Amino acid sequence: MLVVTPYDKSALKDIERAIATAPNLGATPSNDGTLIRVVMPELTEDRRREFVKIVRSKGEDAKVSVRNIRRRAKDDLDALKSEVGDDDVARAEKELETLTRKHVEAIDEALKRKEAELLEV
Repeated sequence: MLVVTPYDKSALKDIERAIATAPNLGATPSNDGTLIRVVMPELTEDRRREFVKIVRSKGEDAKVSVRNIRRRAKDDLDALKSEVGDDDVARAEKELETLTRKHVEAIDEALKRKEAELLEV
């Protein structure tokens, strides 16, 4: 069970509605006028697998975001070629690839840990 005590009591109904309509949550909130009690469903094997799919999807979205940032940075570096020279741009591109690889590996590691945590009974 999760207890939510909003700072602004006038937002109680909105918070309750947001929790009730949250996709993939499956929680049932109850409002007593001052706080919201949220009963979380029991984690079954199917529900755990569903959460793993969601985590993998979020991880893939994160990797796509990192790659988009890399692409924008590469475009910026290509625009700077005439100003700073090919050697500096090549060095910066190599560093950019190293940073990208490092962050993608960190995302993969976090995914692996979260999957193991979700599937642990």
